[in-house]
Amino acid sequence: MTVVVSLRDLVDELQTLSDESRVYLNKVTGKVITITNDDFAMAENDDESEDDCSEYSDLEIDFFQEVKKVLSLDDDYLKLPSKFNIDEYEIMERFCLSIPNEKISNVLSDMIRGSGAFRRFKDLIYRYDIEKDWYKFRDEAYKEIAVSWLESNDFAYTDDMNRRAQNS
Repeated sequence: MTVVVSLRDLVDELQTLSDESRVYLNKVTGKVITITNDDFAMAENDDESEDDCSEYSDLEIDFFQEVKKVLSLDDDYLKLPSKFNIDEYEIMERFCLSIPNEKISNVLSDMIRGSGAFRRFKDLIYRYDIEKDWYKFRDEAYKEIAVSWLESNDFAYTDDMNRRAQNS
């Protein structure tokens, strides 16, 4: 049986990545799991105090068992691109160049240079009332990254990206 991965779940996880987290795909179930550095540390330390699980819920215990599998380099898990592999600044640059209004495009392009670029960018997209355009563009860029990764790793996926928009 072929595992089918939810494109929406994968994109959601990739968009919430931080310097302190990594995302893995369970090749058997198709489920995506995000693990923070703190989760890894707790799972490693939990080995020492495995006798007393009363302080954890069943969900937490299941989660930490899965983290331990990832730590043991279990073949069922495949690491997804990290925050460092996804260049959100480059996505921002492409968005600036895609804006049909040349004046706005130029202002945005100029303002994303140097320190504080992300903050200035956010301020400007709201000032110019193009934040919906940005988020749509960003979603599409992340979708392309996810599809490329899934296809290069021979995974089938469901294109359920518009699920929330239709259900909202």
